[in-house]
Amino acid sequence: MVGLFGGSFNPPHNGHLALAAAAQEQFALERLVVLVTIRPRYKHVAEDGDLRLELARAAFPGSAVEREEGTTDATVRDAARRYGDVLFLIGADQFLDFPTWHDPVAVLEHARLGVATRPGYARERLEATLERVSQPERVLFFSIPELPIASSEVRARVARGEPVDDLVPAAVARLIEERKLYRPPPRLH
Repeated sequence: MVGLFGGSFNPPHNGHLALAAAAQEQFALERLVVLVTIRPRYKHVAEDGDLRLELARAAFPGSAVEREEGTTDATVRDAARRYGDVLFLIGADQFLDFPTWHDPVAVLEHARLGVATRPGYARERLEATLERVSQPERVLFFSIPELPIASSEVRARVARGEPVDDLVPAAVARLIEERKLYRPPPRLH
């Protein structure tokens, strides 16, 4: 089975790595394909897609890192043609919105959904969402450790001049420093 892990990865952080590692362990994935969403539909991303691809490649060495430019259902359909058995990895928060995605029925026709849950997450909310999907048997829940990290927190810390070595892989921290990413624009006097 091939795991597909998509996101804007702005920047990729240790929580992303923990999710990928947990999926690898719990599902014995043959390979992980990281899909960098070039133009996210529901949020603005200032950093360009090529830069985020580079950050994702630094965070996930040894994994395939590809551009995701279409809808999720089209991406999953293409991946199923290329790889066969596909598990699309998402977090529990994303799963709560899954019924509102563009063609969630097609997503479940071509892939299983791997939903990462953290300790203490409201299981009732997940069960209520599961009742609304077309093929609930194709939704697999798996546990990840509690790592309360968000890309927005990484960007905010960098903007304040604070270290992020505890939040991102070393290679990502190096790129952020070398490229002077996520810094506020210089002030004009």
